[in-house]
Amino acid sequence: MSFNKEEVLKKCNEWCQNTLMQTLEIEYVDAGEDFLVATMPVNTRVHQPMGLLHGGASVALAESVGSAASIMFINHEKQEVRGIEISANHLKSKREGVVTATAKIIHKGRSIHLWEIKIVDEQGSIISLCKLTNMILPKRQG
Repeated sequence: MSFNKEEVLKKCNEWCQNTLMQTLEIEYVDAGEDFLVATMPVNTRVHQPMGLLHGGASVALAESVGSAASIMFINHEKQEVRGIEISANHLKSKREGVVTATAKIIHKGRSIHLWEIKIVDEQGSIISLCKLTNMILPKRQG
């Protein structure tokens, strides 16, 4: 089975409908065999009270892109993905614009995927560095 970037991006963006990802306006914009990229606008909807990008919004972006990336590697008929741990270091603040999150695989095992997610601003300066661990489970019936 060959990798189809357009199909992956279409599917990821379809999954966003009626979810937190749609609320945060997360959009999947690039993909490869070992990475996935998504963007999120920074505006008052994702600010904390001091007018800066909320760390929780950054973590939601990181988990969204890392979990969707794991879905690229599983058998959808038999398996599902669950995020089990995420950590984030917020290194720079941002008030407005767009942030871009790139998830790159660190470890792709049969039952555990480990991702590094870098969130950067328009100039490529790092905003947050995250690590996400996903568990791959047998799909539950019903």
